[in-house]
Amino acid sequence: MAGGEHALLEIVMATHAGISVGEFDQVVKDWINTAKHPKTGLLYKDMVYRPMVELLEYLRENGYKTFIVSGGGIDFMRPWTSEVYGIPKDQVVGSSGKVKYEVVDGKGELIKLPELNFIDDKEGKPVAIQQHIGKRPVFTAGNSDGDYAMLQYTSTGTGPRFGMIIHHTDSIREVAYDRQSAIGQLNKGLDDAGKYNWVVVDMMNDWKEVFRKRLNVA
Repeated sequence: MAGGEHALLEIVMATHAGISVGEFDQVVKDWINTAKHPKTGLLYKDMVYRPMVELLEYLRENGYKTFIVSGGGIDFMRPWTSEVYGIPKDQVVGSSGKVKYEVVDGKGELIKLPELNFIDDKEGKPVAIQQHIGKRPVFTAGNSDGDYAMLQYTSTGTGPRFGMIIHHTDSIREVAYDRQSAIGQLNKGLDDAGKYNWVVVDMMNDWKEVFRKRLNVA
């Protein structure tokens, strides 16, 4: 934890190494379809934000192409984003580990290595957008200072632009965190929201529901 998100990603890459990309894909599918949150008892994939899913659907209905640009591992997200968010594998951008090509039992395979390839966070996000997508976004939503550069990159382009910050203020239905948080800190984004005309969404006051499936909150 003292090493921050970079250290956590190194641990993830090391523990996920030594198997093929296809094998890892199946491990993730098995996990996402069975793993439940210890407090809510719901599958993790059912605890995605309902307003987020509704917004993605609305944008696509109106001609936008939607992407996920996350600090999380790209190989972990790709197996389930289509089912949960309606976003296919090739529209997912994330942190990645290195892989190597090997022939295993006569079949060509990509084997995951215990080494970081790219961290898709902070200033890395606009770089990843260019490398994976090749276009400056016109609409970006984020929830921490890890998204600041991506929001700034979006908002300083020409033509109509929209930036949005989700402020996690709801400690009852979700988790409250912002300026003093060790991970997911939202400090600079709040300070500069007015400067870039970013819309700040207050989770507690602006969201009627948080998760896609209703939780029984005492």
